[in-house]
Amino acid sequence: MAKKAPASTAPTTPAKGKALEVGERAKPATPPSAPSRHLDVFPNPAPQRDYVIQFQVPECSCPLPGQRDFAHCTIDGTADELCIELKSLKMYMWSYRNDGAFHEKVTNAILDDMVKAIEPRYLRITAKWYVRGGIYTNVVVEHRKKGWKPAPKVDLPQHNAET
Repeated sequence: MAKKAPASTAPTTPAKGKALEVGERAKPATPPSAPSRHLDVFPNPAPQRDYVIQFQVPECSCPLPGQRDFAHCTIDGTADELCIELKSLKMYMWSYRNDGAFHEKVTNAILDDMVKAIEPRYLRITAKWYVRGGIYTNVVVEHRKKGWKPAPKVDLPQHNAET
């Protein structure tokens, strides 16, 4: 059963009653140019199969206590019915720049919000926080949809490149 995005999210709703087709994206009336905790979604173009979507966010940041901390965030996921739209993800990540919070809190909050937005089959966030006081902090959080099991890993033979 396909899940529809909430009607209040203008960028993901069809224009004037026309059904939104896979591969199309409704354009917002005014594109966001400021931080936002809103994540826009669109229908998964291939919900019949498991595939990995990976986002690399090279500059996550949050200040605590009063100093800006930076992280490289890698978000790996297997969508179910919905996917997250990239521009809204960028604005969402940007929204943490002025929050004073611990690395663990920020990383878990991002996971919780993404799971709430798209209910993925699987989602992992790896936040590699840069050194503070000589210590690097890596925070890895995961979500698995109840009952979902990934397909077995396929190991293919490795061949040397021929010249």
